[in-house]
Amino acid sequence: MTGGAAANFVLLPLGAYAVGSIPFGLLIGKAHGVDIRARGSGNVGATNVARVVGRKWGYLCFALDVLKGLMPVLLAGRYLRGPGAGVPALTVQAVWLAVAFGAVAGHVFSFWLRFRGGKGVATSLGVVLGMYPYFTWPGLAALGVWIVVTLVSRYVSLGSITAAAAFVPLFAAFNWPPARLWPLGAFAVIMSALVILRHRANIVRLLNGTENRIGRKKTPR
Repeated sequence: MTGGAAANFVLLPLGAYAVGSIPFGLLIGKAHGVDIRARGSGNVGATNVARVVGRKWGYLCFALDVLKGLMPVLLAGRYLRGPGAGVPALTVQAVWLAVAFGAVAGHVFSFWLRFRGGKGVATSLGVVLGMYPYFTWPGLAALGVWIVVTLVSRYVSLGSITAAAAFVPLFAAFNWPPARLWPLGAFAVIMSALVILRHRANIVRLLNGTENRIGRKKTPR
């Protein structure tokens, strides 16, 4: 790896981590005189912001968290691949994925929150939309899965878990045969597993029938 490539592998992911670590949910809560970590579920993501501060602020938080993943990956992709590029080389894929991981890791393990954070769903969505076209189309399809499952079940967490689980087979279907993109495929598996792992408490509550539905008052714990 050349000196320039090595610098890209370090500096670009660090920049993405710095952007991803901005705790927009906490900042929105603070602007309303609320510490979002001490209210509702205690999560700094958009769902808890909507529950505690208001739905429109939850939408704003969701959009900002998506942008935290979208912009670093989109800009890094244009810089690394150049205009009119074909299938990216393995080294380019590796750096691009490091940027994507940096953005998601920044949200999930934010420096500003003592390496704690949200579940990474919105930022992961931004990442997949920004990695055009390899993750964009399966990402949009997974978003469709999330919308359908969430509307039918009224569980945001179930929609997120189902969409994460669906993303890997969707990636394979949209990029068949996926062997030339095996680093991207491996990252898809890791990212989906991370999102599901961050929902382990929600999975327990879903199994116990105590998870909160949209439009239903929070169940005391």
